[in-house]
Amino acid sequence: MIRRELWFGLSFMALIVIGASAVLLSADTITNGHLGLLMLSLVVVAIMLGFPTAFTLMGMGMLFTWLAYDRDWHRTLDLMVQAAYKTMANDVLIAVPLFVFMGYLVERANLIESLFKSLHLALARLPGALAVATLVTCTIFATATGIVGAVVTLMGLLALPAMLRAGYSVPLAAGAITAGGCLGILIPPSVLLIVYGATAGVSVVQLYAGAFFPGLMLASLYVVYVIVIARLKPQWAPPLSQAERVVPLPPLSQRLADSPAAHAVVGLLKGRRNAGVPFSHVLRQLTIVAMPGLIFLLLAGFSYKAVTTVEAQARYDIEEIGATRSGRAAEGASAGGLQEPPSTGGLQEPPAEGGLQEPPPGDAPSSGPLAEPPGASGAPGASAAPAEAATASAAAAAPAAEGASVRAAPTWWWVTFAIFGAMVALFYLFLSFARLEIFKMLLASFFPLVLLILSVLGSIVLGLATPTEAAAMGALGGMLLAAAYRRLNLAVLKESVFLTAKTSAMVCWLFVGSAIFSAAFALLGGQALVEQWVLGMNLTKVQFLVLSQVIIFLLGWPLEWTEIIVIFMPIFIPLLDDFGVDPLFFGLLVAMNLQTAFLSPPVAMAAFYLKGVSPPHVTLNQIFLGMMPFMGIQVLAIVLLYVWPQIGLWLPQLLYK
Repeated sequence: MIRRELWFGLSFMALIVIGASAVLLSADTITNGHLGLLMLSLVVVAIMLGFPTAFTLMGMGMLFTWLAYDRDWHRTLDLMVQAAYKTMANDVLIAVPLFVFMGYLVERANLIESLFKSLHLALARLPGALAVATLVTCTIFATATGIVGAVVTLMGLLALPAMLRAGYSVPLAAGAITAGGCLGILIPPSVLLIVYGATAGVSVVQLYAGAFFPGLMLASLYVVYVIVIARLKPQWAPPLSQAERVVPLPPLSQRLADSPAAHAVVGLLKGRRNAGVPFSHVLRQLTIVAMPGLIFLLLAGFSYKAVTTVEAQARYDIEEIGATRSGRAAEGASAGGLQEPPSTGGLQEPPAEGGLQEPPPGDAPSSGPLAEPPGASGAPGASAAPAEAATASAAAAAPAAEGASVRAAPTWWWVTFAIFGAMVALFYLFLSFARLEIFKMLLASFFPLVLLILSVLGSIVLGLATPTEAAAMGALGGMLLAAAYRRLNLAVLKESVFLTAKTSAMVCWLFVGSAIFSAAFALLGGQALVEQWVLGMNLTKVQFLVLSQVIIFLLGWPLEWTEIIVIFMPIFIPLLDDFGVDPLFFGLLVAMNLQTAFLSPPVAMAAFYLKGVSPPHVTLNQIFLGMMPFMGIQVLAIVLLYVWPQIGLWLPQLLYK
């Protein structure tokens, strides 16, 4: 297998060298732009040969900058210093070590074992329960850590033996683990999105909001595929046996229940049948049972108030816009809104003794050019009638505006909480003592992680905190979570800090190298040459997106996502305006595409992570075979995102535009 990989790498490098040579030989004259393309080709070849990416970028950038500046070292070093300083002054990058530190702490807390066990018991009645539990566990853990290698390795040690013992197909089990582990590339708080945002100048907050629903869509498609396969091919994913579904009850709960299937609420409300059951135990169980209902009522109450309350002043101002000017003047200071200036200061009417005055009624000729229209001098109070009418209408509008501070709840609120209410009702309807124990296991493993993730992402998406501030709170939450599970000690802290420093240094050096390389590439005119070549093809928007995504997918075989983002995104980003592509939407496509490349043979890193911890009889070809359907699902998700871009753009547009 090593020989095949070696042949693949050499073939890929040969194609790059041949392509670069063909471009140079076909040119009439070799310009600096052609030197930029040569530099790009040499960088890819050097990285594939095993040279460090960051220092390869810096070395190539400095060498070709020196050539572009006619061998002037002073200007070359000035450019390097300016590019490095500009990159490291980007405060968005502070979120990278904080999110990585949170991920390593959560990983070291060893929550994944209890999380997987509780989820596969909770989902035991679904077809392919173990594979579905694996995907859900990978989704949650990948979201919390964002470290693909760690998630795939841990789930390979935990879930793969369990699925193989249950008789699962090796390709299906391997595909579920690798596909679920790669979700951390896309689902926030993804480090890839931070790096893309810093490279492309796109708001990380909007990227996180945009990636939320595509990530959930992809995870849901995985789960649906596994359920369908388990239904159609039960021999690939046998159902759990009755013995594997048994949930042991604590001794005190056994005294309260006739059997594990007995209804928990009824058993607890009947009271203590045996004197050996303390009342405090019953009270604790009832508190846990009442928790979902209380949370539902609190969420429903607060959200209903938020969606139905309208500022009364805002409604009143709208009513005032339609009011007549005479009405506002007659209303004066009593109605609020725009009022006439006070009579004691500011601009006032001219004095009656001089200046401009109204002509006397008796002196004005009846037939003059400035005469009153016929009938205007009728009733003495006629001129005051419109003002009085406007005053009365404005006075009636004021209490109406105050009374209109409550509006009906929108349809989406009723639908959402109807679904949640049905779920809570079903929870209480079928709550046995066994399911109560599963719920307690979820409380100890599932909900703390979900609460940490939602608090971090919610504070970012809702604008309560910047990504850096939310990352700091997430790191603190990871420490508290590890401490709550009694896994926080000096050894874990030292290892997490060391790994965080190592990963952060890699990312920062990559950014410095990318900045120097991009500056050299732009100085040589390589970007202008690429843009001229692409625009000369007369591509449509669809053709450009397909071409760019195919190139990124192919680059995802030999290169890591960090290298693709920092090297090639500065080449694609300037072309987006020419084709009318939103950089936010393009970033979501790139994230899903790189996740697809991470699963695509022959250079799928997730497969090698899993192979390293799998039993000897599990071959790399079986892992590749299991990854193929999930890679097809990812291609389908990319197509769905392109056909309906609102999947990724609806939430950012709702919150920020």
